[in-house]
Amino acid sequence: MRLDAPIAGRATLSMPGDKSVSHRALFLAALANGTSLIAGANAGDDVAATARALHAAGVRIDRVAPDAYVIDGSEALRDPPSELDCANSGTTMRLFAGFAAARIDATLVGDQSLMRRPMERVAEPLRMLGADVRTTQGRPPVTLRRGTGALRGRRIELEVASAQVKSAILIAGLRAAGETCVIEPAATRDHTERLLAVMGADIAVAPHEIRVRPGALRPIERFAVPGDFSAAFFFLAAGATLPGCDVALTGVGVNPTRTAALAVLRRMGASIDSAREREVHGEPVADIIVRGGAGLTPFEIGHDVVPALIDEIPALCAVAASAHGTSSVRGAAELRGKESDRIATTAALLRAFGVRVDEHPDGIDVHGPARLGAPAAIDTHGDHRIGMSAAVLACAARAPIVIDGARCIATSFPGFDAAWRKAFGG
Repeated sequence: MRLDAPIAGRATLSMPGDKSVSHRALFLAALANGTSLIAGANAGDDVAATARALHAAGVRIDRVAPDAYVIDGSEALRDPPSELDCANSGTTMRLFAGFAAARIDATLVGDQSLMRRPMERVAEPLRMLGADVRTTQGRPPVTLRRGTGALRGRRIELEVASAQVKSAILIAGLRAAGETCVIEPAATRDHTERLLAVMGADIAVAPHEIRVRPGALRPIERFAVPGDFSAAFFFLAAGATLPGCDVALTGVGVNPTRTAALAVLRRMGASIDSAREREVHGEPVADIIVRGGAGLTPFEIGHDVVPALIDEIPALCAVAASAHGTSSVRGAAELRGKESDRIATTAALLRAFGVRVDEHPDGIDVHGPARLGAPAAIDTHGDHRIGMSAAVLACAARAPIVIDGARCIATSFPGFDAAWRKAFGG
């Protein structure tokens, strides 16, 4: 993928459907009693992996448009005829484990990156509910066995804050005898809880504690997925570094469990406004406008807020290269187990642009402002967020960039290059 040097201007564009919401909408619609239409779903590879997994397990799911699915919920599932390929999607693998626990026999695998990611963190709590879930030395393949077919609700305290693990437990808890209670050490994105409430689940939410009891879900005739905030953030980050830019992103999800990075960007001095704030199917939505040109100050991110902005840390570090001072991230060791080791790959990306960085076991220091110079090309290391963070740095450097291995960006943002050119003329 080649992006030309950016041009500051005015643009209005929409973002792809929220990937996290799309996954959850497909899984919960498959559990509902009736037919649901999921519109505006993320059209990338990760959500497509979830759709294929559900189909392989016997769910009637039809992709009626690139971003729309019709799903007939049913209690009846079937064993997949072969290993179930989750591709690069950790969300697919973890949520499917909760969805199918004690219901079918299945073996879950993925691509080379996914096969390295930790899965015992979801297998262990599902076993506590009575499911037969096995990992391979803590990693995929993940093997599900029907066993007795009976799950029992109980109180589960998570050691690591994870929205995916929490969601898998809650989805399994819908079919468990009695109440299932999840205690999380820090607040994580709450899309599952919001959607469960909209679909009529018996759910109670308190700070760091979610309780669910078994029961049927109502289908949603037309669920409108909001624009993906994590995708939008790369445009906000780039716009903040580009004097004269005025970019409006319409219909973006602004769930408060997702927008901690937006607050960081505003504290850095970025000019960002919101308009047309509303709620759609339990999710807050707004238009977000970024105007470039403001002087930027550094940030400090600690372990207490990392779970709320874990996906945005590479992009924030890219912005930090233009800030006047040292920005720091700590308590983010979880980044080392993502699609790439995102601490190492973020540090390498910044150095390629001439930024001085210090790498730590659980974080990174970024020393700005740097005299940015774009390399001829960068490698994504198979990580979509590293590829899009390179685009942010190239925008700050006012330089063209070639992003090698850009195919991975389609996992979350198909058409990223066209949207980028519309926003920044590059």
